[in-house]
Amino acid sequence: MQMIEQVERVAAFCAGDVGGNPAGVYLGTAMPDEADMRRVAAQVGYSETVFAVPAGAGGGWRVRYFSPESEVPFCGHATIALGAVLALKHGDGSYRLTTNHAEIAVRGARRGDTIAATLQSPPTSSGPAPQALVDEALALFGYTAADLDPRLPPALANGGAGHLVIALKSRELLAAMRYDLDAGRTLMRREGFATIVIVHAEGAQRFHARNPFASGGVYEDPATGAGAAALAGYLRDGGWPHGGAIDIVQGEDMGVPCHLHVDIGPEPGSPVQVSGSARLIA
Repeated sequence: MQMIEQVERVAAFCAGDVGGNPAGVYLGTAMPDEADMRRVAAQVGYSETVFAVPAGAGGGWRVRYFSPESEVPFCGHATIALGAVLALKHGDGSYRLTTNHAEIAVRGARRGDTIAATLQSPPTSSGPAPQALVDEALALFGYTAADLDPRLPPALANGGAGHLVIALKSRELLAAMRYDLDAGRTLMRREGFATIVIVHAEGAQRFHARNPFASGGVYEDPATGAGAAALAGYLRDGGWPHGGAIDIVQGEDMGVPCHLHVDIGPEPGSPVQVSGSARLIA
């Protein structure tokens, strides 16, 4: 069977029975050659395709993630999609995953036509963003310093992959996000960013988000679990009153509504839990 025929298509972080960010999921017996994984990810055409094979005597699964243009260290929505496929094929439960850089886990449970899934992220970290980088990013998107939410200063954050976090003071500013794909690709690849996480805090526990993903050749990702994990770690590090959990609404400005829920433990740097629902794409 050709590899492309083994790829399941799954919408992750659905908003009820609509929306969701599509991911490809390949389950095999041995990890394919990197060139083959790149080719298949490009053919599938989604922002990411995850490749998973049994990890060996220790159990669990070895996973790698590819966008149409590059390998990424961690992808949240593809991990949720993988949890859904593992639940369908191997039963409800928790599965250990080994990425290129971390040991994580995903849990999947069937709920009628959808699957509830929760991933445990890699460890999180964050720190202030250099002012020159902030100025460059604001210019890329046509924003100014006056558009920023002063409660959430721009930051570098990581929850398995690197991101720049920019918080805006209004939902209207978020809706107006535009940028040049080639210029965004240059900036993100130079800085090693998976995406840029642009958010508006509707409340202490509810955020609206957009995630330009030019580094992977994708203008915008409708739901970004890795970005959600990085944002949650940043909020914890900064003492934001998250109350132990946040909800993120994403994809609305693309016409692809998505919902992500993040549970945040108290220990600085510890993994967070990112949850959502998933469904197979016919």
